[in-house]
Amino acid sequence: MNKIESVKNPFIKQIKRLQKRKQREKEGLFVIEGYHLVEEALHHAVEVQDILVTDGKSIPTGVSKVNVTLITSQVAKEISTTATSQGIFALCHLPQDERFVITKKGSYLLIDGVQDPGNLGTMIRTADAAGVTAVILGEGTVDVYNDKVIRATQGSLFHLPVIKGDLEEWIQACKDNRIPVFGTSLQQGTTYTAIEAQDGFALIVGNEGAGVDEKWLEQTDQNVYVPIYGNAESLNVSVASGILLYHLKLAH
Repeated sequence: MNKIESVKNPFIKQIKRLQKRKQREKEGLFVIEGYHLVEEALHHAVEVQDILVTDGKSIPTGVSKVNVTLITSQVAKEISTTATSQGIFALCHLPQDERFVITKKGSYLLIDGVQDPGNLGTMIRTADAAGVTAVILGEGTVDVYNDKVIRATQGSLFHLPVIKGDLEEWIQACKDNRIPVFGTSLQQGTTYTAIEAQDGFALIVGNEGAGVDEKWLEQTDQNVYVPIYGNAESLNVSVASGILLYHLKLAH
C-alpha cells in the first residue's frame, strides 16, 4: 500500500483541483468523502479509481480492484471539504453520457436552475426515496458533483440516473410518450391535492427565487402548487418537491 505524507504531493494537488467544476469536467473525475458515500459508490455503478484513507480507518468491502493509498491526518485535512474529516476519500470517474429511454410509466423530476447545493442534493435523495425514474438537471442548476450536493444526496446520487439535459427536449419527449407534465407555479395553477396520483409523470420545479421559467410553464399540461396555511412567505423547493413527488407517484 502506497503512503502519502506531504500535502504538496502531486496526487494530493490533483485531488484539491477537483474541488472546482471546470477541473472535474476537464479530467472526468470527482471526489467523494466519508465512509458511507465511498461504500455506496463501491456497491453501485460507479467507477472508483482510487481510495485514500488515514491509518486506522476501516475500508468498505469491494476494494479488491481499487488502488488504496494511506494518507496522514494532515493530508486528509488538506483535501477535506468538511470541518472534520472522516479520513476516507474516493476518486471516481464521471459517468459516461448514455442515451436514456423514457417509459410511459416512468416518473421524472425536471429541475430548472436550482442553485443551492443542499437543496439539489436533498431533492435527489427525495426523488430516490419516492421511486422516481430519473432526475434531469436543466441549465443554471448547480453541478451535481459539487461536494455539498454529493453529501446531501447521502448516496442517492448513485442509485438513479441524474442527467444534465435540455428541459425543452425532455418536456417534448414526455409529451411524445403521453406522459403528463406538471409545472410548479401559483399563476394559473391549482392546489396539488386536486390532481390524482399518476401512472407516469414529469414534474418541473424551479429556482429558489425565480421559480420555474415561464417558457416551461407554458408547455405543461397543468401547473400546481402547495398551499401555505401559515405565515411563511414561501416553501423550500426541496420540501415542496417531496410533497408533490409523493402525491403524484402511483404505487405499483
